[in-house]
Amino acid sequence: MNDAYLVGAGQSAFGSFPDESYRSLFRTAYERALASTTPAEEASDGVDAVGGLGGADIDEAYIGTLGVGGRQLGLSGPAITEHLGLHGVPCTRVENACAASGYALRQAVMAVRSGMADLVLAGGVEVMTDTSSEATKWWLGVSGETEWERMAGTTFAGVYAQMADAYLREHHVDGEALSRVAVKNHENGAKNPKAQLGFTCSLAEAEHAPVVADPLTLYHCCPTSDGAAAVLVASEDVAEQFDDRVRVAGVGAASDRVGLFQRESYTGIPASSMAAERAYEEADIDPKTVSERLDFAEVHDCFAIAELLAYEDLGFCGPGEAGELLEAGVTALDGDLPVNSSGGLKSKGHPIGATGAGQAVEAFEQLTGRAGDRQIEGAERGLTHNVGGSGGAAVVHVFETDSRATGDGGETSDADVGPGGESA
Repeated sequence: MNDAYLVGAGQSAFGSFPDESYRSLFRTAYERALASTTPAEEASDGVDAVGGLGGADIDEAYIGTLGVGGRQLGLSGPAITEHLGLHGVPCTRVENACAASGYALRQAVMAVRSGMADLVLAGGVEVMTDTSSEATKWWLGVSGETEWERMAGTTFAGVYAQMADAYLREHHVDGEALSRVAVKNHENGAKNPKAQLGFTCSLAEAEHAPVVADPLTLYHCCPTSDGAAAVLVASEDVAEQFDDRVRVAGVGAASDRVGLFQRESYTGIPASSMAAERAYEEADIDPKTVSERLDFAEVHDCFAIAELLAYEDLGFCGPGEAGELLEAGVTALDGDLPVNSSGGLKSKGHPIGATGAGQAVEAFEQLTGRAGDRQIEGAERGLTHNVGGSGGAAVVHVFETDSRATGDGGETSDADVGPGGESA
């Protein structure tokens, strides 16, 4: 199986842009992805053309979108690629709710690994702020079980509020943990010029904000957003012609019951655990030492409780220990395992179809030293975790620097690592 690499990544700002369309937003992300590529001096003319904003070498495209508002539900992928001038390039629209572009990226990786393509465009887009709040709630609700959740009146926030209530009760966790997620992610988002809510908030502000769905307050919920993100996935032969390249070390995905009421427990997302297990196996990471083997993670925090569940589902800590991990500063930007350096969905924003690809953009920037004020020193391996709905689908990617992949940077295997994460 061939290796796959990210050689470029870019996104629009996330926010409310009444003068933009889904086409123009994705074009911005696409052009920034192309501009981010760094062709080596010895690169072929074709690759130089890609670095110069040409798309002649793109073999395939996968575009993730839910289609909030009902715009261009049919052929939405080709409607985007035609706007980019990628005529003749096969394009597939991917829909898996909030995990749409995470799955689009997975499809791109599979196309490269199989040998079917050498350079693939993967990304996503969503426009969510041009509909009424009631209409937006309806569209968010379609990511849950239609008959027994959405049509029964349960909102997206309401579903995650049930998960939060169950978690706090089962593990005897103080609700302040939810607010700590918001404070951390807003602090990171304030350092991200692309973030929709790029400002800090205090613990008290998060705790005492208006209640959206008890126990979730306004600061525990991500905003509705417009935005797009795009990445370029290349085969090893193509990637060698770029100075900056990030290897896709592992990919895992899983589906589960769409309705929350159908699951055995409300205090975890099984699809996340299954996807992580598969990604770790591919990346040769021992699940018991995952927190020592990663330098950062971008996790799906559509609501604050979702980040706490992710810590446990991804193996960063044991059941009921997420609040302690957060309070100890482990997941802060200067902690041992920074989580959501971008600001996460909570601060950066959550344009549904663009979120998974946006996480990959952050991973690419961290691993190529382009993250600015939020740069994690010495980052060599990171993870992205993208969830659809309340857990009906999940996809996890593990990325690593090329030096780590080849062993040029003094790479050690999990077998060489002691219990504290130090080399044995």
